[in-house]
Amino acid sequence: KHTIALMKVLRGGRGGAFQKAPPAAERQLVKHLVSLDNISAEEVHALFERVDELLDARSSGKTVAPLRGKTLAMIFRKPSTRTRISFHVGMKELGGDSIILREDEIQIGRGETIADTARVLSRYVDGIMIRTFDPADVEGLAEFGTVPVINGLTDLEHPCQVLTDLYTIRRRFPAGRRPEWTDCRIAYVGDGNNVANSWLLAAGKLGLRFSLATPAAHPANPDIVRRARESASAGGAEIEIGNDPREAVREAHVIYTDTWVSMGAEKERAGRLSKFEGFQVNAGLLALADPEAIVMHCLPAHRGEEITDEVMDGPQSVVFDQAENRLHVQKGILVRLMADESEG
Repeated sequence: KHTIALMKVLRGGRGGAFQKAPPAAERQLVKHLVSLDNISAEEVHALFERVDELLDARSSGKTVAPLRGKTLAMIFRKPSTRTRISFHVGMKELGGDSIILREDEIQIGRGETIADTARVLSRYVDGIMIRTFDPADVEGLAEFGTVPVINGLTDLEHPCQVLTDLYTIRRRFPAGRRPEWTDCRIAYVGDGNNVANSWLLAAGKLGLRFSLATPAAHPANPDIVRRARESASAGGAEIEIGNDPREAVREAHVIYTDTWVSMGAEKERAGRLSKFEGFQVNAGLLALADPEAIVMHCLPAHRGEEITDEVMDGPQSVVFDQAENRLHVQKGILVRLMADESEG
């Protein structure tokens, strides 16, 4: 299983031009962040403790450079603001460097296979982050490369985003305050997209109380739902799935939404908007939640569609704290995957 783990990464694929490709057994020792389905609650907590340390160091002006001499290749088959900037700045702050590779700048845009791209990049860099459409791109890089691979987004999942969301909730509701992180009632209202899918997987794995409300025509991925329910039954999570946003947010501590028209679905815009009537996060919907509820959005927002200005810019919104935390959590992920054991 591909998981985040703090361990020394073996890079058998790098070296001289005549070195043979590493055997499969060696490739399996490299750890990746491909899906939240393959991560444990213990690993999430360990990641967040590392993020706390990095954030404290940053706040105090202390230089922490566990990735000095390391390089991250970042492949973008989809455009990006927060993912691109947070990973780039994160590598800089950790003492490393990054290379931004758009699809039209490298050979996968002209037909080179993901497997060959993985083999080549593994000889140049110490990690690969990819933001793409097809989850097979991420899986192929992880299978054929010999360096850590990070899923920066696919049409199926967005694990880095939801890890950041969990960290944001944890900081808002620390232990000792009501409600504690795992006791939060979290309501997701809107499209059953990649973010919703990752929330389902996280809820099942981490024992969360999670309600999902989507239009009947735009549900979450059924296989993701099945896996989330299987994890929930084993781990004590409460997962509710329906089509009524008002019921989903009732007494919730967190209300979460995302755009109704994801990248790649722009041609469906007119038809989609008509199906999301009643799903807007506005003052009326917020009034049904816990009085101290927070509102989250992974951005970019289409203001006036899935969320109103009044709510997004209001006192219960943590949208921009959430965006900032992409940097801090990304740094934690990079350190957990790419730092040598001796450097922590």
